[in-house]
Amino acid sequence: MDTEKVLNNTIKRCREQHIIIPTYEQMRNPELIPEKIKAKLKNIGLWDLNPLNLFRISWKNEPTDFGGGFGPVNFLEIPHELSGVKARIIMLIGKYFPTGAHKVGATFGPLVEKLISGRFDPTRQKALWPSTGNYCRGGAYDSYLLGCHSIAVLPEEMSSERFEWLEKVGAEIFATPGCESNVKEIYDKVKELEAQRGDEIVTLNQFAEIGNPLWHYAVTGPAMEEVFHQIGDERSKFSALFLTQGSAGTLGSGDYLREKFPLVKVCAGEALQCPTLLYNGYGGHRIEGIGDKHVPWIHNIRNTDMVAGIDDEANMRIMRLFNEKEGHEFLKNSASVDPEIVDRLHLLGISSIANLMGSIKMAKYYEMNEKDVIFTVATDSMEMYRSRMVEERERLGEYSGKTAATDFEAQLMGIKTDHMLELSYYDKKRIHNLKYFTWIEQQGKTVEELNRQWFDDQYWADEWQKHKIWDEKITEFNEKTGIINEYK
Repeated sequence: MDTEKVLNNTIKRCREQHIIIPTYEQMRNPELIPEKIKAKLKNIGLWDLNPLNLFRISWKNEPTDFGGGFGPVNFLEIPHELSGVKARIIMLIGKYFPTGAHKVGATFGPLVEKLISGRFDPTRQKALWPSTGNYCRGGAYDSYLLGCHSIAVLPEEMSSERFEWLEKVGAEIFATPGCESNVKEIYDKVKELEAQRGDEIVTLNQFAEIGNPLWHYAVTGPAMEEVFHQIGDERSKFSALFLTQGSAGTLGSGDYLREKFPLVKVCAGEALQCPTLLYNGYGGHRIEGIGDKHVPWIHNIRNTDMVAGIDDEANMRIMRLFNEKEGHEFLKNSASVDPEIVDRLHLLGISSIANLMGSIKMAKYYEMNEKDVIFTVATDSMEMYRSRMVEERERLGEYSGKTAATDFEAQLMGIKTDHMLELSYYDKKRIHNLKYFTWIEQQGKTVEELNRQWFDDQYWADEWQKHKIWDEKITEFNEKTGIINEYK
């Protein structure tokens, strides 16, 4: 491929479609965005297919559907009445990203890095996004805003909302057999498409692209740090980070936080019904967005202190407690949860509830108190899962106050420290070694790089510094298109 020719094609496409690419620094600190861009955003909806919405790939969007500016990080603190633990649990809120999920950040890095380096030609190639849900949604959205065509490959059993939205943005869609944990079937379809179409497509694999966790290292980690300093005092401790492992992208924030808070405990969660990290296990499950029967290439296992299994049945029952009218009435009147908090529980989608459950498990395991602060994320909201609510009503019947009381006590207050493993050196190495069977045997990675990930301390340090290099290249690229000059 003639990278110089491809880069010129990309510059021309971005110039024609009036595309400016934000830097990681601007996504982390929106106050650095040119004022003229902010002014134009006041007439643009959060989900609009407008290239300027690339600047809304940030945790700091004003929580409004149309014309919002920027402010502090969007987060929700879970009160003791809802968690049953003394520790403070802080959830960053993903609903206020374009598409309603933070995956627009995870997909930004892999695509932009190739565009600005002349390794993706938007005039003749398509971006292929293999995914179990939100990643291909974020990828299709970013592709559209960046003037690229996209292909989405995801399991047929994912929620209908995902497929409907992909159709709206014009993505080419392939549904593969199985559910959340059927990743091999996705890979098989990707190989088939690559063989059929050759270099017409560029595969952006969320489990292998460093741009996925790098965005979280550069943007999510600092957002958590900022919130901690906002809500804490001199006695507060940034004690823990709990994140479910899907692609392991969000866990990249843990590497940033380890540098700032060396004693932080990092726990990776997965569905108990698919306990790959815990027990080298496998299986299907219903917690969409996590647990894919393998260890992602981009997961720095050495920075993980613990793994925990989350029961999908408990998860789905808490989903109903948080979203049914009778559940709300019970939480407000019988459990004495602040009504304002109850009315915001729709901000937690299915995997977000799993993140809350895992945070509670960590608080109980380490016997945390009021000084301890645990961070996690609400990746998306219930807007993506209304069909699942209908399915649960059909499966279990209408929801009642009695059911709400049972679910509150048994599924939420009754969360235990079972199926948790605090990792020793060799526990970590055992999990790391599982990468071999997916990435070396099936996906063409090398044993030499696998060993570097484990033995070479500089490997991950070098990976995490790439956002600084990419920011320089993004700035240079924007200067070449010339569009940025209109906003200076």
